[in-house]
Amino acid sequence: MIKVIGVRFRTAGKIYFFDPGKFEIKKGDHVIVETARGIEFGTVVAEPKEVAEDKVIQPLKPVLRIASQKDVEQEASNKEKEREAFKVCLEKIRKHGLEMKLIDAEYTFDNNKVLFYFTADGRIDFRELVKDLAAVFKTRIELRQIGVRDETKILGGIGICGRPLCCHTHLPEFVPVSIKMAKEQNLSLNPTKISGVCGRLMCCLKHEEETYEELNRRLPGVGDFVTTEDGLKGEVHSVNVLRQLVKVVVDVNDEKEIQEYRVDQLRFKRKHGKKDKMNLSSEEMKELEKLEKQESKEGKSKLDDN
Repeated sequence: MIKVIGVRFRTAGKIYFFDPGKFEIKKGDHVIVETARGIEFGTVVAEPKEVAEDKVIQPLKPVLRIASQKDVEQEASNKEKEREAFKVCLEKIRKHGLEMKLIDAEYTFDNNKVLFYFTADGRIDFRELVKDLAAVFKTRIELRQIGVRDETKILGGIGICGRPLCCHTHLPEFVPVSIKMAKEQNLSLNPTKISGVCGRLMCCLKHEEETYEELNRRLPGVGDFVTTEDGLKGEVHSVNVLRQLVKVVVDVNDEKEIQEYRVDQLRFKRKHGKKDKMNLSSEEMKELEKLEKQESKEGKSKLDDN
């Protein structure tokens, strides 16, 4: 076992482990640590704890010091410089006529490097741009191309639920999302309704996937034949997954009626899986296929290569 603390470098960013050494560190403290990018200013989000050595990437780097008031002021100063660097980079991009969208600018704590995040449809030759930026800032320059999900994570926004985006507020890493999750939750398969601000499938589809899978296992599928506790036989018309209710078409006095039962009031043997009611146009089907391909190609977030 080895003692570690969890440090985060940006809001909802990935958590990295560091050796607290002899420092008395608690959650919420700011610390100065050495990373692959250089000296960085981070926030402690996990108090000292012991974890198995195979859970930590070795060698584990130590905390250099607990951030002082001077360090906090320098970090605030860096944020101001980042805003200026963003404006300068925008001007240089226009000057070179590059088809790229600048998303963010970021200084390392020790000012040894400036990182610029951008999106573009394809590969961009930004060698001349880097030379211009290096001449202005007199330090190392790194331009990093990111995906649309990373762009949304940085910029933030409001989802269709009316709440701030999950990726910007609490999701440290993107998780694989598929159309199957939307089917499992009986959501509309219209691409415009299950896509997030970034144009990819909504991350929140993953949140309740396991719950819906478990609840669906207990239910018959639409079209299955069931026997009710009062001896009636019928075909499943619809199901309410969350309430575990089933509407069944039964014969009563030679007439068909739709009656609702709790799932524990039914006996059934599923003959087939749930039918997917994909009443979509050919254009919507193409959009769904496109979304699935984009999801499969979506790589890991490149924002936090510390």
